[in-house]
Amino acid sequence: MDSFRNGWFTETGVLNSDYVNISIKYSKLLYSQQSKFQKILVFDSPKFGKCLVLDDAIQCTENDEFSYQESIAFLPLNSHPDPKKVLIIGGGDGGVAREVLKHPLVEQVTLCEIDEEVVNVSKKFFPSLSCAFDNPKLNVVIEDGTKFVANHKNTFDVIICDSSDPIGPAQCLFEQSYYNAMREALKDGGIICCQAESYWFDLKLVVSMFKMAKQLFKCVEYASISIPTYPAGQIGFLIACKDKEVNFSEPLHTFSNKQQTQMALKYYSANIHRSSFVLPPFICEALHNC
Repeated sequence: MDSFRNGWFTETGVLNSDYVNISIKYSKLLYSQQSKFQKILVFDSPKFGKCLVLDDAIQCTENDEFSYQESIAFLPLNSHPDPKKVLIIGGGDGGVAREVLKHPLVEQVTLCEIDEEVVNVSKKFFPSLSCAFDNPKLNVVIEDGTKFVANHKNTFDVIICDSSDPIGPAQCLFEQSYYNAMREALKDGGIICCQAESYWFDLKLVVSMFKMAKQLFKCVEYASISIPTYPAGQIGFLIACKDKEVNFSEPLHTFSNKQQTQMALKYYSANIHRSSFVLPPFICEALHNC
């Protein structure tokens, strides 16, 4: 396989460039199969532990997955006054569901994943992520997320779109028709939070997503976090409210130190929540001029 050479895995699914390569030293290839939708790899890394790769793009590693999972879950949940009913689109590894289910106000979670093999692989190789699948509050649906959202109007308080990059089966999750369907699937005051790429490598896409969301949602912001195994060590989230202005940078719910420990939170906190919306001037200018 072209991605594995001389003891290194090189990500080719995102930055297929003559100028930038991202490589991780690996010790053993654990799994390699083509599912109905995408190529799925699992390998072991001496630095990052087991790593999940879809179509040659790193999705998560045992060492740093918590920063992404906690952020995409608690940024929207703690911006909503009463997030009882939550929908996760994608997220077949179970990590986002694991975090959402920790929130004390959440009563019901639906996870809609198009590729059942991702769920199966996570159950086999990533028990720390897939532990959520045993929770009675979680309902797992194997279905195209765009179709599922379109068939559930006025249903959810929060929708989290944990998509891979906009290629292959996830491409439709970056289109206006899908964002409009998410809006209609929300209850009044509902919030979405979607994986929104890195502004260092995908600023044009980030701006286009932001502009598209502003046409459909009352309030839209972009949040940024740090994660070493994603391009540039940075990933962003587009967070938006259906029908009212929200100060996303100030969480409505905060956790005490005791709660942080009980919930095993290693990245997210109230201060991290606030700082995620502090962006460099060139990003602010690009987003607010669109």
